[in-house]
Amino acid sequence: MNDYQIFTDATADLTHELIDGLPEAKVLEMEILMDGKPYTYGPQGNIDHDLFYSLLSPSIDVKTSSINPEEYLNAFEDVLKQGKDVLYLCFTSGLSGTYNTAAFICRDLKERYPDRKIYCVDSLCASIGEAFFVYEALKRQKEGYNIDELYEWCSYNRRRVAHWFTLDDFDYLIKGGRISPAAAAIGAALQIKPLLSVDEDGKLYVPAKLRGRKSSIATLLKKVDTDWKKDADTKIIVGHGNCPQEAQEMKEKILARHPEADVTVMTIGPVIGSHTGPSILAVVFYQ
Repeated sequence: MNDYQIFTDATADLTHELIDGLPEAKVLEMEILMDGKPYTYGPQGNIDHDLFYSLLSPSIDVKTSSINPEEYLNAFEDVLKQGKDVLYLCFTSGLSGTYNTAAFICRDLKERYPDRKIYCVDSLCASIGEAFFVYEALKRQKEGYNIDELYEWCSYNRRRVAHWFTLDDFDYLIKGGRISPAAAAIGAALQIKPLLSVDEDGKLYVPAKLRGRKSSIATLLKKVDTDWKKDADTKIIVGHGNCPQEAQEMKEKILARHPEADVTVMTIGPVIGSHTGPSILAVVFYQ
């Protein structure tokens, strides 16, 4: 029996192109505040990537909110009442309290629906990394994994998703408290470009600071060369904030080195983009 619904949240920046031909994943919307004005990001939301990046600047105050418990309750319960089980693949707990809220609601629903299976997985992933993880889960749902098998697979494989990305400036890292203004000033003077990743606990860290954009982009390519486990999956996602030409060039360079790769270009949305800015360029793959 394969009667269960996979959920994720808008942080994943999931696209129809990525999951075309796979089972449906229900996406829970998230609220974005830009200078106090509320927007909803998600399938039925009123802000998309183009509008978000047209409004975004270092002087704009952007806040993101965790999903309201009632929204979780309503979305999950609607599926449970249909006699289906629930598997939620959640934004990393290393960057948000979203998972803790969802896990609390899932525990409550298990008491109300003791005959149903309700699993909440901390993906340890964000944005296109979370999208990659959901994509892999949907593939296995289509292959016939039951919910218990897929929950075990997700729990075991969530740390295999590699996130590597770089930024052209420090402005948004300063706003998020990731770096001090003094360190940023030195970095800007020396043309330092941070290389960032997500660790095993789903937290953001800066493993290297490189000289110049070309050097940082070349390092992303080297990470694909050295760390990508193509035997596990040929899919590679190239993500960007508001630099589509660089993302397309990155895709072409990857395919020139690895013609067997299945490369998808995606835009990084407001939940992560508000903390990284428009210059983010990223690669995600199996490691």
